[in-house]
Amino acid sequence: MYANTTAAMMKKTGQRLYTIGEAADLLGISVPTIRMYEREGLIVPLRKSSGHRLYAESDLQRIRCIRHSINVDKVSIAGMRQLMSLVPCWQIKNCPEPERSQCSGFLDHQTPCWCGTKKSAECKNTECRSCSVYVNSADCNQIKQILLEHSIPMSGEMVAK
Repeated sequence: MYANTTAAMMKKTGQRLYTIGEAADLLGISVPTIRMYEREGLIVPLRKSSGHRLYAESDLQRIRCIRHSINVDKVSIAGMRQLMSLVPCWQIKNCPEPERSQCSGFLDHQTPCWCGTKKSAECKNTECRSCSVYVNSADCNQIKQILLEHSIPMSGEMVAK
């Protein structure tokens, strides 16, 4: 029934899953907007084996963060994508140096690690939406905290390690 094992697990634990239409209604946005966020790499929805998208509460929270950043903070979609790309997945997951040099998450500063085509051995065996990097960056405050925790001061500025 579910193509995504996370969706099956969520259903078994009784977590509410929303269709794309329900999610759009709850968020007060259009279905095409949600699809665009997916296309832009900002969200990774659950999928049924039929291909239909499903959204958990954490997905709605992530979309609320995106909407707030776009509408209130005036961050563009490209800016949101780049901001999410700065989350240092290689540090969070303690990837060895040789794997980093081959990983899109380490090399690419334009798209989040979950959009990368080149993945470390550990990431190849993990569903992106269940990865701690994706899960812990669902909320705007969490993204800020992650970036602060993995930054070092250099010449009076905060620069990613």
